[in-house]
Amino acid sequence: MSEACILLVDDEEDLRVSTAQALELHDLKVETFSAAEDVLPHVGPGFSGVVVSDIRMAGMDGMTLLQKVREIDHDIPVILITGHGDVQLAVKAMREGAYDFIEKPFAMPMLATTIGRALDRRELVLENRRLRAAAGKRDDIEARLPGRTSVMVELRYRLRAIGASDADTLIIGDTGAGKEVVARALHDVSSRAQKPFIAINCAALPETLIESELFGHEAGAFPGAIRARYGKFEHGRGGTILLDEIGSMPTDLQAKFLRVLQERTITRLGSNEAVPLDVRFIATSKVDLEDAVASGAFRADLFYRLNVATLRVPSLAQRRQDIPLLFSQLVREAWGRYGREPTDIPPEVITEISEREWPGNVRELRNAADRFVLGLPMHEATSDVEEKSTRLADKVGAYERQLIANTISAHGGSLRRVYEQLGISRKTLYEKMQKYGLGKRLANGEIADD
Repeated sequence: MSEACILLVDDEEDLRVSTAQALELHDLKVETFSAAEDVLPHVGPGFSGVVVSDIRMAGMDGMTLLQKVREIDHDIPVILITGHGDVQLAVKAMREGAYDFIEKPFAMPMLATTIGRALDRRELVLENRRLRAAAGKRDDIEARLPGRTSVMVELRYRLRAIGASDADTLIIGDTGAGKEVVARALHDVSSRAQKPFIAINCAALPETLIESELFGHEAGAFPGAIRARYGKFEHGRGGTILLDEIGSMPTDLQAKFLRVLQERTITRLGSNEAVPLDVRFIATSKVDLEDAVASGAFRADLFYRLNVATLRVPSLAQRRQDIPLLFSQLVREAWGRYGREPTDIPPEVITEISEREWPGNVRELRNAADRFVLGLPMHEATSDVEEKSTRLADKVGAYERQLIANTISAHGGSLRRVYEQLGISRKTLYEKMQKYGLGKRLANGEIADD
């Protein structure tokens, strides 16, 4: 129990310090935070501790923190501390997934006991995940990156292999394909999972402040630098730094970053003292950086330094068979997010989303799932002129193929139920499966002969 970490959030310093000291006397390791948003980089699917937070705080309150933590991992225990008049709010929090609540003033042994039970529950959750992974069953990585196509199986295999190491990694994929999800998964399967995960959008940083933002500065380093400040690299010490769209990094900064990669030290602006840096770097790019190197927009030495471990995230066009499975999962997530009652997804909806093109990839598909749950049209109407023209035979064939695949998935792979529902013979079903390249394994499981 002493190895797990308690993340304690309270904007009242005296109460925060006294609570932390008392918990440490109960052999609990505690990290304190004055702002709820500072907790989020420290939690993830690999986090083995508990979040304890006051409900009413300036800025992000405890209820919002509960929601954000559950979006990252709904099994992380969150204990909320309430005032005397907040009991109804606390009960609402319990309905929304809080592990427990403690009413002020509280006895410290009661809080420590509640935390102990929460830690035991969290350890059971993590142990079950490890056992499922060891048994070859669906684990946390597969839940975050679902798909049965070979490109997704290969991606998960490489992610687990690279994640266990401390190697800097380059992730390449189209916009919306899930590069940041892959980066977060790499962090969570690594030994750095309980340390910060800092995401930096290289395209959004202002050029005049980019060095200060990344490396930090000393007081007086430039006009307006009133006090010394940690940069994002230093803030992520012990954890992982994600450099999103690294191809947008200015060329003069690329040389400085290359030095950071090689020497693992940084020098704050206005200082001559090198600061050791213990972080893992993950970079993403929506374009092939080899083309950027050829055009002179990206340094070749930096590219080769990053290109040791590379993951390529496939677009939906490269894994069309995964679309029904992925859409179903996104719909389930949207039901919980919007508080809607689950309903069956009509077969015609599955057919529609399977036939469509998704240039925005998973991000666009998620938007469609949200609109479906909210009862809105899943996409903007287009005119007949804009519709892609195909031969009638091609459209009929595509529809027939998708209908058969969806029916097999709906019946868990039982062929007897499939050909009975479709009103065709077993031989005809086999012939059509062979014609349309439907293999022995589909989204929801293996095909059986019963």
